[in-house]
Amino acid sequence: MDIKKLADVPPWEWPEDAAETILQTLTNKQADDSDRLIAAELGGENVVVNDELAGVLLAVVGSNEESDELRGAAAIALGPALEQAYVDEFEDGEDAGITERMFHRIESSLQKLYIDEKVPKEVRRRVLEASVRAPQDWHANAIKAAYASGDDDWVLTAVFSMAHVRGFDEQILEALENPNPPVRYEAVRAAGNWELDAAWDHITVLLEDPKTSKPLQLAAIGAIASIRPNDAKQILIDLTDSDDEEIVEAAQEAMVMAATLSDVSEEEGEWENGKWTA
Repeated sequence: MDIKKLADVPPWEWPEDAAETILQTLTNKQADDSDRLIAAELGGENVVVNDELAGVLLAVVGSNEESDELRGAAAIALGPALEQAYVDEFEDGEDAGITERMFHRIESSLQKLYIDEKVPKEVRRRVLEASVRAPQDWHANAIKAAYASGDDDWVLTAVFSMAHVRGFDEQILEALENPNPPVRYEAVRAAGNWELDAAWDHITVLLEDPKTSKPLQLAAIGAIASIRPNDAKQILIDLTDSDDEEIVEAAQEAMVMAATLSDVSEEEGEWENGKWTA
């Protein structure tokens, strides 16, 4: 199947030769740049990633002959496999996609690329964003340096990374006030991921403000369900009356998450037939 056609098909419907198509496109330096970029992006899907494909992606990340954009995309593609392996601790090798040996090879290689200041900024940013999916000791200092740099791009990378590495509550709260919308978006996600209670008031204000962008609204909906699942109940009920289908869907998904996290039991009648009851 052509790589562009493959990109239009959900991964769970990919043909058996999908991995081979991705590999061939990625390793073919005569292929269109756009096709190789698509191949790199698709290479991280868990239905195809394995040691061979991960090795090719890693080679692309480390190659000075490739474009910064392609190297960055290849780095990001390695993130999900790193996270899956880190979370599962290789208890189920098939789910991880990569072997433990490859996992450590990726970790080591990405760290070396990050600390090499001759590597282009865009590539180093993506390397950090991918590698934090499996937190290591060196990440804390890397995130601190990126956040303190004053560079908007590095600050964005730092706040994204804070959602994966603990110990940055103060910076996350500060980033919620950042005038850069993408930084605020990542700060909301990070606050929700760590159930940061001090972020509650700020995030609920975002949901009340009609000027809040759609992406930020969606992130805020997920965050409040994590931070205060009980208090989020009525807010989420109200949001299901929205005329926006995406908002309604996000609120419904958040209800399920809030119900899972909540200390209110189904037996008390608060959660019935897949939805909250007032």
